[in-house]
Amino acid sequence: MTSASTPSAASASAAHALPVVLAGARGHGRWHLANIRRLAQEGLVRLAGVCELTPLDENELDGLGAPEQSADFAALLESTGARIAVVCTPIHTHTDLALAAAERGVHLLLEKPPAPSYAEFERMVRGVRAAGVACQIGFQSLGSHAVTAVRDLIADGAIGTVRGIGAAGAWSRDLAYWERAPWAGRRRLEGRDVVDGVLTNPLAHAVATALRIDGGDRAEDVAGIELELYRANAIESDDTSCVRLRTAHGDGTTGEITAAVTLCAERPGEPYVVVHGTGGRITFWYKQDRLLLERDGHAPETTEHARTDLLRNLVAHLAGGEELLVPPERTGAFMRLVEAVRTAPEPRPLPGSAWRTEPGAGAGGSARRIVTGIDDLVAAGARELALYSELSDGSGPRAPWAVPAAEPGRKPERKGAVA
Repeated sequence: MTSASTPSAASASAAHALPVVLAGARGHGRWHLANIRRLAQEGLVRLAGVCELTPLDENELDGLGAPEQSADFAALLESTGARIAVVCTPIHTHTDLALAAAERGVHLLLEKPPAPSYAEFERMVRGVRAAGVACQIGFQSLGSHAVTAVRDLIADGAIGTVRGIGAAGAWSRDLAYWERAPWAGRRRLEGRDVVDGVLTNPLAHAVATALRIDGGDRAEDVAGIELELYRANAIESDDTSCVRLRTAHGDGTTGEITAAVTLCAERPGEPYVVVHGTGGRITFWYKQDRLLLERDGHAPETTEHARTDLLRNLVAHLAGGEELLVPPERTGAFMRLVEAVRTAPEPRPLPGSAWRTEPGAGAGGSARRIVTGIDDLVAAGARELALYSELSDGSGPRAPWAVPAAEPGRKPERKGAVA
């Protein structure tokens, strides 16, 4: 009997490992590179190719062998015999690269946002379906088992009737972040939509996670969107924004999600989603897979949950039919938001009195812009299910720079707190 540690067993494991091509291996792509390395050590995948303008060096490929490297994605898929392509490239390239893979029968893990417009999203979905390949969208938070735990708590009536879902994200990005690539912070580039704003890219998980918990994550579930887009940085896109989405479920119930986010935080912290009920609330720190259940008549309960990696889930889907966690249709509602941001008026520049510049820390550190008081405004938006323009301290608006969201048929009003 052959031991699992013998060369023959290792060879058999390697033979069954699915060949993967990674498009975009630097920046956030480094996370995918490390993840492929972990799964390769388990014999699930092997890195067959890397598509980058500048080839990776030996240090970057440590533990991954010597995969073929090329800047020609389509040719690389064909020459390597790839079964899976992981696409982590600029937003405006997603659809074309996804279709290039689909046309060659290669399954996909496609980074979020899946496309820069709803039309491009539909074009991608049609092509993937026609080719019969599997496609997973890279909202990693939706692999958290805490999402199911939250939905189960809601279904069991743990916090009474849901009054709404808030999402909050207070992150910080320095000036170098916006200079890292030609498409960074752009709404469009060379005539193509990009839509690289805080809601659609860095803190997209906040909205996508709230939509999944709400159960209104398909395109047809969206009943209304109100947006407030602002920017403190000298960019095209928004870096400080809020949105309210109203959803309509198939069972006749409705939902409301309000997300407040920024990349100009005073004290950056962990983003979270909070479900408000008539008898309590559930807070989910989605990057940490941690839940806090607070309900009337009970002590607070904190639980931590496991997470299923999305590439692992895609491999299991191909090997044994396991259900995909984030197929494109389960991101349709999020893409409605992307389209709303894309077609909205240009983000409003915040007045100079609303923000300040803080020098970078350490040698070579890049400065960053901070919106005064934004951390509290983000938290209040999620707590009160209110847009920035609706927040008031009783004597006046808490964000005097905020302008009410425009939506036909609805008169903006300032809202009271949700318990």
